[in-house]
Amino acid sequence: MKSRNLYVVLFVLIIFATKLTGQNVSTVISATIQDVDRIEVETTDKIHKKEFTPAIQPRVKIQSINKHGNMFQLHTERLDLSNTYYLLFQDQKLEIQPGDVFNRFYTDEEMGCSWNAESTTFRLFAPRAKNVILGLFEHATDEIGTEYPMQKNRNGVWELNLESHYFGKYYAYQVDGPDSPTEDFNANAWLADPYSRAVATENNYLARGKTLIIEPSRYDWEKDTWTHIDQEDLIIYECHMRDMTAHPSAGAPDELAGSYKAFIQNGIRGGLEHLKSLGINAVEFLPIHDFGNIEIPYQKEVDGVVNTWNPYERNHWGYMTSYFFAPESYYASEQRLTPGGMCGADGRQIFEFKDVVKACHQQGIAVILDVVYNHVSQYDQNCFKHIDKKYYFRLKPDQTYCSASGCGNDFKTERPMARKMIVESIKFWMTEYHIDGFRFDLAAMLDWKTVDAITKAAREINPDVILIAEPWGGGEYEPAKFSKHDWAAWNDQIRNGVKGQNPYENHGFIFGHWFDSNNRETMKKYIVGTLERDGGLFQKKAHAVNYLESHDDHTFGDFVRIGLGGSEKVEDRDKNARLNAEQMRVNKLGALFLFVSQGPVMIHAGQEWARSKVIAPTDAPENAVGHIDHNSYNKDNETNWLNYTHADMNSGLVNYYQGLIALRKQHPAFRRSTQRDIKFYDATDNEFAFAFHLGKKASGDSHHFYVALNGGHKSATFSLPKGQWSVIVNADKAGTAVLYRTADHITVPPTSGMILMQG
Repeated sequence: MKSRNLYVVLFVLIIFATKLTGQNVSTVISATIQDVDRIEVETTDKIHKKEFTPAIQPRVKIQSINKHGNMFQLHTERLDLSNTYYLLFQDQKLEIQPGDVFNRFYTDEEMGCSWNAESTTFRLFAPRAKNVILGLFEHATDEIGTEYPMQKNRNGVWELNLESHYFGKYYAYQVDGPDSPTEDFNANAWLADPYSRAVATENNYLARGKTLIIEPSRYDWEKDTWTHIDQEDLIIYECHMRDMTAHPSAGAPDELAGSYKAFIQNGIRGGLEHLKSLGINAVEFLPIHDFGNIEIPYQKEVDGVVNTWNPYERNHWGYMTSYFFAPESYYASEQRLTPGGMCGADGRQIFEFKDVVKACHQQGIAVILDVVYNHVSQYDQNCFKHIDKKYYFRLKPDQTYCSASGCGNDFKTERPMARKMIVESIKFWMTEYHIDGFRFDLAAMLDWKTVDAITKAAREINPDVILIAEPWGGGEYEPAKFSKHDWAAWNDQIRNGVKGQNPYENHGFIFGHWFDSNNRETMKKYIVGTLERDGGLFQKKAHAVNYLESHDDHTFGDFVRIGLGGSEKVEDRDKNARLNAEQMRVNKLGALFLFVSQGPVMIHAGQEWARSKVIAPTDAPENAVGHIDHNSYNKDNETNWLNYTHADMNSGLVNYYQGLIALRKQHPAFRRSTQRDIKFYDATDNEFAFAFHLGKKASGDSHHFYVALNGGHKSATFSLPKGQWSVIVNADKAGTAVLYRTADHITVPPTSGMILMQG
């Protein structure tokens, strides 16, 4: 108690002495450059203007000071942004950080490498750089090339024009900028162009790259164009390019397995051949943008970070984008990630991915790219970090990277030239590669001005472009807001309502349980499109991308296995893959609910045979082998590769999906019915059973349909509307063919459903 009283007395004396001497104990919180002649300073409390007497180092004359609360505006001589400035006040020395001054730099000029008949022009946006050097190289592996100094214009763009063309050669930049502990400039590092169309990268975690200058393509699109599928008609197959053909069961030759070429090879089991047999009309590829494949070494320190989480040292899924305009080269033919080698040196990835798009279009399949603009690759020699991290990234007050994305470097999409790059990337993939649409990773981290700019630019090219948000990220959850901006979004409400939130205790409708606030009435709302007017998320049903499984979390098949009491430790992979009768019923009921719900449908690769992700021995810690994996982002092995022999084991489920897809494609009632066309009926003695009637007028269908769904553990009986009805889907089979006819009523077994057709 005595020591506490002593501290109180000392505090009072300090305050009293401060008032007597006129000194203020307030400190500066931040200082930012808002314009080339204006600095904004924030202090901890309100102090008198006459008491605020700062100085700037290196010396810059302060011409006037304005005060607003605890904010001060310092009007100065023109600042040189290639310098590091410090604010001096009392005993403080605080680095002045760039702020809104960045927003004054903008250009509509073409960035990257461009050419005309006589010359080649290089442009790089680096507003705070002191010097930029362009290096031209004969070979991707060259350490020494021909160096050219570039000139800076008033828009922060460095430019160089050279006579002649340099097709087949490589280039990179060296960027030198302000020097301080908070910067990441490295004047000795060669950086590939952020506008690279093809990149040759080293096979290590730094992934040092050079940009390949590609001669104007003579690629023959054979009159190919976009598919123009109405959004509510979409049946999307989300998949990983390599996983589709890497497993021997896919039937691709060893030298092509996992490549773009293998994906479109005729006569094999996997790849496009499988998608054709299934009947889907859109494929959504996990990231195709060139990305950081290799992570830092396991259990070794690199720049103060120890990799304790990834023994595979790989990023297999691709959610670590490095270049927004270049296709991933590892998926090109004859490419390997062998240490000491390189990927992408000859640029074949460009032409081989165009072949993929064209082949999909020839089968009436739209191509959607999963794009990552909310963050970039983390551990490689990332061009954005070394060109100007303070421009391109959201930073903490100490100027370290924000990680609301969970990936360590959140991209500052609201910067004008960052927004320009994102919009131009979208336009480029649409025009150069004929891409039909995009799914935006962690889209809630994009600023809304960028969202609207994407929409405007994309729809000017193709009014039917597909724009889908993963509508969360950075702590935000915005599906309703994306719908108001006229984007579709993943519908996690139907996902959680149908199957549950996790396989351990939070089970949903198909298990005969209610998760969270779900009940029979909410399930009906999902059927009609999860519309906002019903307490849902979307302005229109075309915005509700309904799904039960994606690349994230457990596969739907594993969710069901675990949810029904199965073990997460697998001794026999094939035995685990084969569904028992109960697992089959639950899988089929989930699929049926999904395909009779209004709104676009998405399934994930292998969902049609209840794919199980069991950790393979390759490079895995011994205690992990054989466990079911809920997050396989780092495994380029049989954990992820699609095993088509498992499809044969569960051929009944594959056939069920094929039948539901055919039914949905043939009958618009399951895609285009309005809320007034749908009439619901409840089972009286089973809270998990209900039915609905689909009228034929508004949907344009020539038939009436009656759909009954029973997630409960006992049978449910329903009286049918008058007339003769034909059963086309039951617990065992699905399709467009009549299985048998009935009238008056139906009895739906537990954990199953039925569809009947009339007319």
